[in-house]
Amino acid sequence: MSSADTSAPTRSRIPRVPFWAQILLGLVLGVVLGWAARSFDVSWLGTTLDKIGEIFVQLLKLAVAPLVFFAIAISITNLRNVHNAARLATRTLLWFMATSLIAVAIGLVIGLVTNPGSGSGASAADAAKPEDAGSWLDFLTGIVPTDVITPFTELQVLQIVFMAAVVGVAALKLGERAAPLLSFGQSALELLQKALWWVIRLAPLGTVGLIGTAVKDYGWDLLGDYATFTADVYIGCALILFGVYPLLLATVGKVNPVQFFRGAWPAIQLGFVSRSSVGTMPVTQKVTERLGVPREYASFAVPFGSTTKMDGCASIYPAIAAIFIAQFYGIDMGIKEYLLIVVVSVIGSAATAGLTGATVMLTLTLSTLGLPLEGVGLLLAIDPILDMMRTATNVAGQVVVPVLVSSREKILDVAAFRGATSFSLDDLDATEPPKTDARPKEPVTSGGSAS
Repeated sequence: MSSADTSAPTRSRIPRVPFWAQILLGLVLGVVLGWAARSFDVSWLGTTLDKIGEIFVQLLKLAVAPLVFFAIAISITNLRNVHNAARLATRTLLWFMATSLIAVAIGLVIGLVTNPGSGSGASAADAAKPEDAGSWLDFLTGIVPTDVITPFTELQVLQIVFMAAVVGVAALKLGERAAPLLSFGQSALELLQKALWWVIRLAPLGTVGLIGTAVKDYGWDLLGDYATFTADVYIGCALILFGVYPLLLATVGKVNPVQFFRGAWPAIQLGFVSRSSVGTMPVTQKVTERLGVPREYASFAVPFGSTTKMDGCASIYPAIAAIFIAQFYGIDMGIKEYLLIVVVSVIGSAATAGLTGATVMLTLTLSTLGLPLEGVGLLLAIDPILDMMRTATNVAGQVVVPVLVSSREKILDVAAFRGATSFSLDDLDATEPPKTDARPKEPVTSGGSAS
């Protein structure tokens, strides 16, 4: 046996660190390096951490505009392969709204019980109006773009979704004449997903930069000042993630919640780290399909959910944050204001548009309630820490709803659901990204068993 032959087994014994362990190591390393940069005033280390986190987020955002456009357009055309597509789309939207309603109710109860704005260490000097504020007029008029270029250059996700929906519906109407365009769109989507896999592999490094920068900039005093508020958001999201979703899966979907989390965990953990529902979209769609949701339906529900389904950012967070800001400024709120929070959360969740942060949604809520927009500045410092849990909750909900709808409509592949397992994100590069055939084929029929 040659030396080359004997060396091969030795290399194969080198253990590969699981992706979850890499993420955990990144979190710990980020905290340590951030503490060192702050405690010892190591400017070059602080700058390095800041740049690492900034580049990771920029790479995610780089793929957002084209990914959203092609994913939404192709997902709409895929509905032609689903029998009772209108019924499935309506059920999906209704479940999005129902779970948002539950989430905002939990947020309101937690905020009213704990009074997060009373006794906070924050000061009025921290208050400042955000650069971008949301209003209902801006939200409604901002959906329709003034040209086809600006939404992509300025990352106006709602306008991109609007154009993609128009293209998708037009392609459906054209039928076979649109086949070349659909084939190009499918290829472009797969290319973007493949490129995004590579960015996802950098998530542990991005975690070091993002967490390290937060610790370096704000230190531990920040958590003390916002301890109640931070705990409220995390507890609220945890109740949704590990209470409401499992209850719905068990009672409405008639499926095993533990098995759901086993299959959906890769997307949930990536959402926690990346803080971007859109950036997590390819993994979200992969786990949704592995849980037995028909590919044709999943390719519609997941992109749609990644831009509109935000139980963490658009329900739990604005409810608790509005109570925090009202209490901070000594403003009393009544039943009318609480009902307005519910309405904004259920209807206006698309304002978050799947990007990191929920500032636009919060300003939309505050402007509707007549609360000071300067209150947003009180919460910007703590936002990166909150956004991790919020996004993990968002992503979980984006998988839960397609599973619920598929189960209720009898199109869920139960055997696939029961056999779904977690997978290492290290292996994404070696797997085929979620794809669909651009050509017409036998439709998935609602009310029958999934093929």
